[in-house]
Amino acid sequence: MAPAGLAVPAARDADGSDVPTPTHPELLPDPDADREAMERLQHEIAERAVFADQFSFDPTAVGDEAAVERDDEVVVDDDDRQPLVAGVDQAFLDESAVSAVVVSRGGEVVERTHAVTELSIPYVPGLLAFREGGPIVDALATLDSEPDLYLFDGSGRIHYRQAGLATHVGVLYDTPAVGVAKRLLCGDLREHTDERPAGWRTAIVADESVTAEPGTTLGYAVQTRQYDNSPVINPVYVSPGHRVSAGTSADLVERLCAGHKLPEPTRRADAYAEEVRDKQTDGETNYDEPT
Repeated sequence: MAPAGLAVPAARDADGSDVPTPTHPELLPDPDADREAMERLQHEIAERAVFADQFSFDPTAVGDEAAVERDDEVVVDDDDRQPLVAGVDQAFLDESAVSAVVVSRGGEVVERTHAVTELSIPYVPGLLAFREGGPIVDALATLDSEPDLYLFDGSGRIHYRQAGLATHVGVLYDTPAVGVAKRLLCGDLREHTDERPAGWRTAIVADESVTAEPGTTLGYAVQTRQYDNSPVINPVYVSPGHRVSAGTSADLVERLCAGHKLPEPTRRADAYAEEVRDKQTDGETNYDEPT
């Protein structure tokens, strides 16, 4: 059963296809639970999480351009071959979250949707999914498509209990998910990150603050972009959410950055969330959507 106060989103049908609906509704994040119950649920989610590649799409077909390089060749991927990738991010308006989902195939946006949800608890490090997970579920309930891969602005396995936002939502929907964070929540870096060139990466491994075996690779610090003359751009911290390995997660994020620090799916979701927030502030309710 869903936690009190949280309804299980009903699947809607569009063009004969199902849209995302929680596979494990008993794992819905309940913001009214006490901390002990929240942490207990996170332990259960970590036990169910799969930090290995279990997906049906070709990861080399993922990219933000129609043409991708493969073994010194340039291959133009057709629409049937490129997976649908959803970026998920949020903006905040007073005590509400604007949760945005932007779905792309290659460089083409095929769907944008959002939900505005009242927040009921403050941010607590390590418990982000209980503040923001419910609002994200509200937004996913409005999707007309069923993405092959989700990218979240937040951590996955790089988490004290190996159950960050990307892992929580990924396991909830039993769908491939990757977390991309701007700051490192926990774990140890194998190498320092100062002044690294674009394309560099280093492993983030479990330390005593993480429930995983010490030395376990949780994810990677990935230098997706850098200035040649002034190397001051920090890396992003990439970790598997569910059904994707740590190495593949880093590879996918690099393929999706298109010359920017952050991957295009979450960049688009961030921009759309801010657009919705600003229009809400101005009293507008009309949003331009892809056709």
